[in-house]
Amino acid sequence: MTAETDTVRVGLFGIGLETYWGQFPGLRERLEGNLETIRRKLGDAEVISAGLVDTVEKAHDAAALFRRHDASIVFLYVSTYALSSTVLPIVKNLPVVVLNLQPANAIDYGWFNSLGDRGKMTGEWLAFCQACAVPEISSVFHRAGIPFRQITGTLDDPEAWEEIRGWVDAARVAAALASTRLGILGHYYNGMLDVYADPTQIAVSFGTQIEHLEIGELSVLRSQVTNEDLEKKKKEFATEFQIAADCPPEEITRAARTACALDRLVERRRLGALAYYYEGTPGSEEEDIITSVIAGNSLLTARHVPVAGECEVKNAIAMKIMDALGAGGSFSEFYAMDFNDQVILLGHDGPGHLAIAEGKPKLKPLGVYHGKPGKGLSVEMNVRHGPVTLLSVVQTGGGTLKLLAAEGESVSGPILEIGNTNSRYRFPLTVKQFIDGWSREGPAHHCAIGLGHIAPKLRNLASLLTLEFVQVC
Repeated sequence: MTAETDTVRVGLFGIGLETYWGQFPGLRERLEGNLETIRRKLGDAEVISAGLVDTVEKAHDAAALFRRHDASIVFLYVSTYALSSTVLPIVKNLPVVVLNLQPANAIDYGWFNSLGDRGKMTGEWLAFCQACAVPEISSVFHRAGIPFRQITGTLDDPEAWEEIRGWVDAARVAAALASTRLGILGHYYNGMLDVYADPTQIAVSFGTQIEHLEIGELSVLRSQVTNEDLEKKKKEFATEFQIAADCPPEEITRAARTACALDRLVERRRLGALAYYYEGTPGSEEEDIITSVIAGNSLLTARHVPVAGECEVKNAIAMKIMDALGAGGSFSEFYAMDFNDQVILLGHDGPGHLAIAEGKPKLKPLGVYHGKPGKGLSVEMNVRHGPVTLLSVVQTGGGTLKLLAAEGESVSGPILEIGNTNSRYRFPLTVKQFIDGWSREGPAHHCAIGLGHIAPKLRNLASLLTLEFVQVC
């Protein structure tokens, strides 16, 4: 599963000492070749390369280049010893990752010492002199108050490149969040104080634009749905869901009509995520709409427009983060503890991320929505078995935001077949330790669950956004 996110722009530059080029023929070209190797290996990112920077003047040119192209992150390749004065102008206002990557694991000492020409020998050493400049750069960054990250290894070091790609992914997610319009439809579930959030803080922390929506707009769009639209949506239901035999045809039609209206609302408002909750008075059109949104919202979530129920704005962001990382991100809360098997059941009524389901999600009729008005269709699904990560966007007592994560496994076994999304999860900690450790960080009772162990990428994202990050396990 891949997320539909724009290609991220990353800046890249190497550093060197201009004095060396006249002293050691071929050294500059060799270092530029190493820089080109890094550029190629940065994969599908749009790389804005400033080349080899060896003077302060070139440093200012590089800074202007990265600003002009709106680079989300800059990779600084320490190609040899260089003056820190050629680095500082470039990274004052940009997230920077220092690449301390040697050409190989070690110098071939026997061959090196057999060269006989001390000039050639020094030139060869300088091609391996990455570590020489790293403390100097670190010192200046610390004194300037510039946060930075450092990756040490070789040009072909798999671990180093996994770290590098993790930073590229984090920058891609940060860019996706900054270009996202998050719709808020309705209001919070009355009394869920943990869910209440500060939309301004969301906008400040993630760059996300908040759009407050009217349910009346959805009503108008719903009235414009044609019979042809309905038939197409019903066919989509049949493709994406295993429809229970006891689903009333009128409920399928009602859900399909609302799903069509939701599609139009998302397109019209250019939404990248949605948080919603509404009730409406009994028998009203508003109640009819809001009790028929689950199927459509699940389809939207699978199409990279995550939808969070109970107007959990923070969790809509968490779901968007997971989806932008290609991990999914299904709306969940703690359902029950199984002390016999040391697993925790998590799930939720409302939308699920169909693209990360174990098997085909089921569409089932519910005679009552627990804790909510009305009745209608609901989605029952199990998150795909294997490694998973939980993510919560937490608003702290001080009003700031932090990211809370945990890695575990989605495991097979019995679930509650009540027409909700729910799965069994096992963590490296005991059930008691996990619940206590997770709750101690003060999250709301919702979280987003995605595939894979991706806590390192979430940590990188938090660093780029200057947010606190906590990993329970």
